[in-house]
Amino acid sequence: QVQLVESGGGLVQAGGSLRLSCAASGRTFSTYTMGWFRQAPGKDREFVAVISWSGSITGYADSVKGRFTISRDTAKNTLYLQMNSLKPEDTAVYYCAAQQKGAASFGSWGQGTQVTVSS
Repeated sequence: QVQLVESGGGLVQAGGSLRLSCAASGRTFSTYTMGWFRQAPGKDREFVAVISWSGSITGYADSVKGRFTISRDTAKNTLYLQMNSLKPEDTAVYYCAAQQKGAASFGSWGQGTQVTVSS
């Protein structure tokens, strides 16, 4: 299993930007599909964005499409989430996750990083 550590969260005003990072251990990072999820207080965890092992395919939740960009740097074993035009409803703990090739679901998760957007 790959080990994941998120960073980059914080407090930002509405309309501002943040970039989250997720550092992955292990030499097989390039073979994992990677994703970002978030969980707001009192709500279920929800999907935010996903990127294929090659980086050529990405997908987004409708709520963040056009504002967030997922990317990966295989040389640095790092996943990113660029978040622009942030809204108060983006406030949540953000988690990165890894899905091993052939697996049915995301099997490795980070500890999460808090993003708070003030109005």
